[in-house]
Amino acid sequence: MTANPIPEGFHSLTAHFVVHNASEAIDFYKKAFAAQERLRMLGPDGSVMHAEIQIGNSIAMVHDGIPGGPTQSPRDLGGTCCVLHIYTEDCDALFQRAVEAGAEAKMAPTDMFWGDRYSMVCDPYGHAWAITTRQEDLTPEEIGQRAAQYAFGG
Repeated sequence: MTANPIPEGFHSLTAHFVVHNASEAIDFYKKAFAAQERLRMLGPDGSVMHAEIQIGNSIAMVHDGIPGGPTQSPRDLGGTCCVLHIYTEDCDALFQRAVEAGAEAKMAPTDMFWGDRYSMVCDPYGHAWAITTRQEDLTPEEIGQRAAQYAFGG
């Protein structure tokens, strides 16, 4: 039997992120982003070795950091180098839901020059989340013109 090279429900690029206290973080993601837990595998010490959550039509993998391992949580590193980006039908509502669940508001929902309503929060585990709704489909030229107006006020 031949396996599908991309598992059912996954996309070619899948977020796989490390958090401090993954069990608690998964519960937060359920509350903040309406995540559905698909799978959780625990290690002998009770830590999360591998978990899968689904937000909208995308699956992400989550696990606890392994001391001395090649990946660490943002809390262990003192920051994060990526942003998890959620497209949703109602940016304002999901932003508010995340903040009420305990995320720190970094940027309130704002209409942006590239056609999205855009906001950003930081979860209690150190990951940055952009929460957006596409409002306009623009050409690269239109985005460039708006970017110039945005940057230079003209």
